[in-house]
Formats: sequence, structure tokens, C-alpha cells
Amino acid sequence: MEVLQILHMNQGNGETSYAQNSTVQGKMLSTAKSIIDEAIQKMLCLTIAPNGSMGIADLGCSSGPNTLLLISEIIDAIHATSSSSSSSIEFRVFLNDLISNDFNTLFMSLPAFYNQLKEEKGAGFGSVFISAVPGSFYGRLFPAKSLHFVHSSSSLHWLSQVPPGLDCQATGRAFNRGKMYISKTSPQCVLDAYSLQFHKDFLLFLKSRAEEIVGGGRMVLSLLGRSSADPSTQESCYVQWELLAHALMRMVSEGLIEEERVDSFNAPFYAPKITAVVSGQRMAKTIRAVTESMIESHFGKDIMDDLFRQYAELCRALRGLLIKI
Repeated sequence: MEVLQILHMNQGNGETSYAQNSTVQGKMLSTAKSIIDEAIQKMLCLTIAPNGSMGIADLGCSSGPNTLLLISEIIDAIHATSSSSSSSIEFRVFLNDLISNDFNTLFMSLPAFYNQLKEEKGAGFGSVFISAVPGSFYGRLFPAKSLHFVHSSSSLHWLSQVPPGLDCQATGRAFNRGKMYISKTSPQCVLDAYSLQFHKDFLLFLKSRAEEIVGGGRMVLSLLGRSSADPSTQESCYVQWELLAHALMRMVSEGLIEEERVDSFNAPFYAPKITAVVSGQRMAKTIRAVTESMIESHFGKDIMDDLFRQYAELCRALRGLLIKI
């Protein structure tokens, strides 16, 4: 699976789009707001001159209402901290995601966003220049010492690639048969492969940002995690992937897809935690908005509706195990 080419949240504003099914991610942003405000206050005390230009990057921005809401909240925090001099600050805002991200829908909402800023802040507020920076954040994206504030939410649990070594080279057989992520039946080599890939990716992310952020700059990261050392506990997002695998194996038993196709699919994802669920249908829409592009590239478009219908049924059956936020 070429993650850089195919991984993106569902595009547009339709029923199965990420824009319509990203309330969980929005709650993560709300939870982190006080941390963002504090980081900005400390940064402004150290690094930003009254007449300066500030570089702000949102890494893994996706599209939908959360993206520009975050930028608005960051600007609000800067305005509240340095209201006397904020009219002289130029904000260089960089929205980053993989090349297949729905930047078109995102940028179509910019005129309304700019108008709202003018109404709320007044014409004298500093200029805001928003641009897209497509590419993987597992590597350099920006010039050295060009960013003052970096943010990333609900993104760093996505890996740069499916971990290598999930197939036995001697036999060509998959170690993680019938599954698409770490499972209680997964051998230790599967767990080790995922852990190693995450650590490699995260270290590269940190090294890259260290070169791009100015001295005294700040970075706020939020990603799904787990408190247990076991990645297949009930608290982890393992349940969601397990249900998807069960739904696919149902379709194998119905002759709709081949079992080898399931065995050869593994998600480029690591260290999640169960979050919100209101109903099986809502969870199915949320997971579909996030995962459909990569699943469709492997299994084809025709099975998508049936797959997530079966996923919703499994969610309803296991609803008692899930936590409602």
C-alpha cells in the first residue's frame, strides 16, 4: 500500500465525508484548547516582536470545519495575548496534509473565513496568509527556523507506511491472517513491527520539526494513545479494526471477496484508543470517513456500502463495550 498516494479522509461534504463525520476529532481539539492557549502565551513572551511575522503550521489538517476553526482559535489566542500589537503581525498559516487531501473543499471555505476574521477582529487586525503545503510530515516540509507554532491533532497515529515484515519471506504467508491491525491473535512479530515503525516515524517527525521551528517556538501535538502496554486491550482502537476485519471475513464467507485479499491488507495505524460512539451507524460513518480511501484501493469500490453496513451491525452488537463521550 502506497500510503502517501492513497491515504486521505473522505472528501467533499456528503453523508460519508470526513467533514460530516469528524465530531470526535473536534472534541479532541476542544480538549487541547487550554494547552494551545498556554503554549502561545509562553511563546509570545519569548519569541515574537511586536512588528514580527509569525509562521503557523497545522500538520495533518484534513478538511472540514475543524481545520479553520483551529486556525481561528490560534489567532484568537495570539490576539488575546498581544492585543495592543496584533495589528502589526503577519500570520503565515500553512495547512499540511498528504497530496490526496481534499484541499479544494477546504480552500473554497476561505472567503467566508476571511470575512469572519474581519468582522470579529476589525480591519486593523494583522494580515493572515493561508497556503497549502502538501506532503508527508515524516520529513522536512518548511525552511529552517521558519515556524513559530506547530500544531497536529488526530494525525500522528497514522504511520508513513504499513510496517514491513508482516509477511513470512520464506513461505509468502501473512503473519496477521484474517486481520487488518494488531489483534489478540497476532504473533509478537506483528506487534514488534508496528512498534518499530511508529518509533521510526515519530523520531523523524521530531527531528524535522526541530530544524523548522525557531528558538522559543512551541508545538502542540494530540494523538490517540492508550494507557496499557498491550495494544490489543479493550481501551485501544483495536476494537474498531477488529470489527472491520470481522466484517471483511463475513464477506469472504459470502464469496464476495477472497480471503487472501484480507490477509494482505494491514492498516498503517498505531497506538489508538477507543473514543466516542453514539450508535453503530454513527461509528460506521466515522470509521468510513477515515479509512474508506485505503480500503477501497485494496478491495474495490463495489463492496464499500455492504462492508460498512456489516460493520455497523457489529458495532451495535458490541455497543456495551464502547465508551460514549
